[in-house]
Amino acid sequence: MDDTDRDIEGIAALADPVRRDLYRYVCEQRTPVSRDQAASALDLPKHRASFHLDRLEKAGLLTSGYLRLSGRTGPGAGRPAKVYRRRDDEIAVSLPSRQYALAGEILARAVEDAIREGRRVQDTLEAAATLRGEDLARSTAAEATPLETAVSAVRTLGYEPLPLAGQVVMANCPFHSLVTDHPELVCGMNHALLGGLCRHLGGLAAVLDPGPGRCCVLITGAE
Repeated sequence: MDDTDRDIEGIAALADPVRRDLYRYVCEQRTPVSRDQAASALDLPKHRASFHLDRLEKAGLLTSGYLRLSGRTGPGAGRPAKVYRRRDDEIAVSLPSRQYALAGEILARAVEDAIREGRRVQDTLEAAATLRGEDLARSTAAEATPLETAVSAVRTLGYEPLPLAGQVVMANCPFHSLVTDHPELVCGMNHALLGGLCRHLGGLAAVLDPGPGRCCVLITGAE
């Protein structure tokens, strides 16, 4: 299951109103919540609260552990109770896919580097995006050809790659809203990101070629 499928499953779990109420209750507590506590707070039978809490955990919205709620230890302290708390991971779904968190990560690193090194933000942004593209290449399993590997890599970020006559057109821009307001800055970052990916894989090039209804960068064989 990829991250998008996981996030969709997590959000789908909240379609049930009982699960929504349980999730909100667990999130509002400062300490982990037991099945008995949740059942009592929402006036539910314990078996029903347990079922829905476990479904929320399976969907990736909650995490669980075991605690002795009596505060006692040793013989006679009783068995630990299963308790739940909200997972630290964020869940978000956008269709088509957007990667604003990735853009924020790259931009934050670029600003920090610019302040520390006394360089222009445009230069540090290109460097930070290139490094992130190289990291993406390293984390992608190799396919039969570098171009096929690049397709697999950009698909994980929601670019919606379309291989056409030895090049890859991206039908979706993961930074769409940012590009609308800051085209030069964000397209430059995007170009550097995919350029780092291509250079690390070898035999490929990222070409800045804006066009209507698609990403501003193409991937093609290096000349």
